[in-house]
Amino acid sequence: MFKVDSLHTLNCPQFYQQESSKLRRQIKDIQNLNRHILGEALGSLNLKELKNLEGRLEKGLSRIRSKKNELLFAEIEYLQKREIELHNENMYIRAKIAENERAQQMSLMPGSSFEPMSSQPYDSRNLVPVNLLEPDQHYSRPDQPAPLQLV
Repeated sequence: MFKVDSLHTLNCPQFYQQESSKLRRQIKDIQNLNRHILGEALGSLNLKELKNLEGRLEKGLSRIRSKKNELLFAEIEYLQKREIELHNENMYIRAKIAENERAQQMSLMPGSSFEPMSSQPYDSRNLVPVNLLEPDQHYSRPDQPAPLQLV
């Protein structure tokens, strides 16, 4: 599996010292790079290195902004769908209120035999037709006298 030279180097203290030194340099380089990315310790960089760092930062910012915009657009799309769902639920509730008010008015009228229609259960996932609530209809309220007309 290992060559004879590999076994010899695995036991050699000099090999481990070199590896240790190499790893320390890599750690130091990575720490310096992190400082540079954070805008710290820039005094040791020349113009070319600064331009290179700036380009890398701009590319990174571009990717960050792109991802942020993607998430914002997804959130906007979700909220717009939710707005439509809430609007439809609101229209359904208003229609039910109007239906109940008409039923109460009919039951308060003498000699009326009005029975409210039984409604089907509401499924909020389905769209409710907007014409359920007719805004052109004006219903009198029980606390206001009905206008009389001579025929």
